Amino acid sequence: MSSGSANVALQDDLFPDIVNAASNMLNKTWNGANISVVQNISSTYLQSVESLVKNIKVNTSNGVKSSNLDLKFCSRSDCNISVFDISVNLNKTNGIMKTVAVKNLMDKLRSTIETSEPTSLLISATLENNSDSSLGIRLQFPQKPLTSKTKPNCVFWDTTKSDWSTVGCTAKTSDGNGTVCECNHLTAFSVLMSKRDVSNPILDMITNVGLGVSICSLLIFLIVEYLVWSAVVKTNLSHFRHTAIVNIAIFLLLGDCSFLASTSPQSLSETWCLVLTICKHLFFLAMFSWMLCMSVMLVHQLIFVFSPLRKRVFMFFSSIVGYVCPLLIVGSSYVYCKYTNKPYNDDKCWLVYVRLLEGSVHAFFLPIGTVILTNLFSMVVVILTLLNSSAPEGSKTDDRETAKSILKVVVFLTPVFGVTWVFGFGLLLLIEDTTLFIIANYSFTILNSFQGLFLLITGVFAEQKVREEMFKIITGKSNGKTESTKNLNSTTYTKDK
Repeated sequence: MSSGSANVALQDDLFPDIVNAASNMLNKTWNGANISVVQNISSTYLQSVESLVKNIKVNTSNGVKSSNLDLKFCSRSDCNISVFDISVNLNKTNGIMKTVAVKNLMDKLRSTIETSEPTSLLISATLENNSDSSLGIRLQFPQKPLTSKTKPNCVFWDTTKSDWSTVGCTAKTSDGNGTVCECNHLTAFSVLMSKRDVSNPILDMITNVGLGVSICSLLIFLIVEYLVWSAVVKTNLSHFRHTAIVNIAIFLLLGDCSFLASTSPQSLSETWCLVLTICKHLFFLAMFSWMLCMSVMLVHQLIFVFSPLRKRVFMFFSSIVGYVCPLLIVGSSYVYCKYTNKPYNDDKCWLVYVRLLEGSVHAFFLPIGTVILTNLFSMVVVILTLLNSSAPEGSKTDDRETAKSILKVVVFLTPVFGVTWVFGFGLLLLIEDTTLFIIANYSFTILNSFQGLFLLITGVFAEQKVREEMFKIITGKSNGKTESTKNLNSTTYTKDK
């Protein structure tokens, strides 16, 4: 019924039968089966009940209550209802809140939280027809005596790892020694390269601030490129470089906007979640594809000095790699998942990781891994070429200049070539919750959330021609007239002399 409800419109007159049938299944202890089987069945049971409640259309029903399930609805802007004596409060602008409380299921679900004593109740709340970008839910549990050694812990069921998680939820003690849970789920940038949700409030804050700064920086960068294009793009090499970096900036901007729109996945519908997943997959792949074009072009120009690339060849090659290949990868991965009935995206609005070489996220990991390895090789070639060409005599002065030029290449080309994403692969290879894993997680989130700022610094402030042209634009035409007058006077004086 849960699977069918996604395709067939079920009406609310079925609620009594569904609730009673689901309640009857929990009357038994399920002791006859192996514990792992019980845990898998209980997880499937919970997801099925949630899916049914979410998909059935509510017309007139006020709710249904049975011995093990209590289901209620709320269409008001300020929802404050009670299910099995648990108070649920949600402030929203629109949509229908569907809340179901379940008894006799908590002890059957898998739990890796140490020294935990679960309550007998479980709450599931979904919001239908909602467009809010950020939501917070507040649950107040009945009064229960707490000792000095007892600490309340608020968790939610993570369907991707089939276990409880505390991400985005905080526990507080209310008047009367009751427990209040407040949850507001966000998604950190590190979810792009992690096997599971590894975010926390600090990473969420870094992600949102970094993406905001990056988006503003990329808009400034694209405006500057538009203003100085005719002045700085005068050779084939400069045309290649600026074409590639502008495409990198455009796709990074689109990818950041898509990610920012999905930082609160719980408030998005399934359709919008799928759309944003496809957008992020496509835009970030296209960004990496243009990074590949730029690195290959740079290496070709350094090695084959006497056989420069023609503009037509570069644009044809770059169009295939930068536009067509990402579309083919995203399209084929989505069609494959649909054809094999495997999930393309999860509830975090991102690709699915099951295990090594299984899951739609590998249609992202494998292409960018190839690009990053190619870009690392390209950077080594660029640095060695500069090293061999700048210090033939080996003097200390030349060595110093060589070191400076190499440092400049490493600092400026690293963010443009996306090498900072190497930290993301650390999230896949390192053991979770270790010191190195935490360092890689924070490094990846910080560096790549602010990548738009790094691109602005690399493409504007580090480029002498761009700086000079922007200075001319800012100072205005009067300086141009003064400069022309100086050149005229200098020419006249030479002739007189």
